[in-house]
Amino acid sequence: MATPTLITVHASGTYDILLTKGSLSNIGQALKERFKPCTIAILSDDKVFPLYGKTVTESLEAAGFRAVSHVIANGEQSKTLDNVTAFIDCMVKAQITRTDMVLALGGGVVGDMAGFAAAIYLRGIPYIQVPTTLLAAVDSSVGGKTAVDISAGKNLVGAFHQPALVYLDTETLKTLDTAVMRDGFAEVIKYGIILDRKLFDTVALPGSFDLKEVIARCIEIKRDVVEADEFDRGMRGLLNFGHTFGHAIEKLSGFTITHGSAVARGMIIAAKVAKVYGFTDFTETITDVVRNYGFETACPYSADELYSVILSDKKRSAGDITLVLPREIGKCTLEKMPATQVLELMKKTGL
Repeated sequence: MATPTLITVHASGTYDILLTKGSLSNIGQALKERFKPCTIAILSDDKVFPLYGKTVTESLEAAGFRAVSHVIANGEQSKTLDNVTAFIDCMVKAQITRTDMVLALGGGVVGDMAGFAAAIYLRGIPYIQVPTTLLAAVDSSVGGKTAVDISAGKNLVGAFHQPALVYLDTETLKTLDTAVMRDGFAEVIKYGIILDRKLFDTVALPGSFDLKEVIARCIEIKRDVVEADEFDRGMRGLLNFGHTFGHAIEKLSGFTITHGSAVARGMIIAAKVAKVYGFTDFTETITDVVRNYGFETACPYSADELYSVILSDKKRSAGDITLVLPREIGKCTLEKMPATQVLELMKKTGL
């Protein structure tokens, strides 16, 4: 068994990220080395739990932990306050106390919900992220952003709550559908565009790189950004590249367009907006790499339709919106502008 890669995050709470390969059955021992015996409430979904629930539960119990579980339906539609309340009810019935923990076993939806539940249950208890998708591994499991969706928009109700540990076994990625794996690469490409040209060049052609090394690099970038701006008041906004437009596309599609696919389109829109804003045009460069992964690149919605959703974005400040625009590959900037200017720029791109 290979030695895990250890990455440590120093934020409001200091925690380790363990990047392993084929070591999910060792999670109980990893927790035993860091935490006292307690009850662990597992939140998972009906795709992931049948695959890994038994392995994780048995490993935890063998290490002296008590495990209880709550399973939700797979998909963004489950990311609701009602489902968080149902999970909290499960924890109450299991008599989870402040000395116990939550464990998120799944992708970004499960991770966001479990983290939010842990943030608000008994005014906050520790939680562990066990991401099983590439998107969750490189992005949502690290940094402490937790949230659920409401009818007005995505991630509008949430809290900052750093995990106590992130435990990632890259072997779990092998069971992902092609489309789900591809979604994760939208975030990987994003990291390259915003802060690391070398990473962007490395992943330009699918399958031409060591996936574990790429994941580790993405996590290092996310760590550095979180440590510099944990509560999203400055440079952490760079991580939203492609997301302002992407979230709007997701919502307008009724979430039939997945997060990664929406972000891929959103990054292309951002590049087009950057061009009409006066920056160098990198639309073709970004589009070529996005297409290499099989993403659709055309946006099915008009500027007016996107704008109607963007106005409800949680990142909006008064009448202003901050867009993340590429100046070059590996360097993006935050451009704050009146919301109406965003609409004008989108229309100039031909949307």
